[in-house]
Amino acid sequence: MITEEQAQQFAKNWIDAWNSHDIDAVISHYDDDIEYFSVFLTKLTNNTEGVLHGKENVKDYLTKGLQAYPDLHFSLKNIFMGVKSITLEYQSVNNFLAAEVFELNNKGLVSRVQCHYRQI
Repeated sequence: MITEEQAQQFAKNWIDAWNSHDIDAVISHYDDDIEYFSVFLTKLTNNTEGVLHGKENVKDYLTKGLQAYPDLHFSLKNIFMGVKSITLEYQSVNNFLAAEVFELNNKGLVSRVQCHYRQI
């Protein structure tokens, strides 16, 4: 079970990493075998499936995201806890509301991410 304290700490570290534009801090949350789903993959890359596998591929994609949005700043709205997952709802780029579901493995690293967005 994810505790409230663990979820709060994960959220703070993840948001702070993004807001400091520190790709190494961002990617440190993910396992080597990460599975990453996002509709933005089709906008920033030639990936039409919307899924990436592996930490290095995700790092390359997230680096492109930071380059594409140099003024990127996330504002945390809500944190939801699950058995082995955390969902963060936050204000994203271009007036999008985002919710990301992070599934954690036994090492406490993210093994799967599902990204969801809504224009507001």
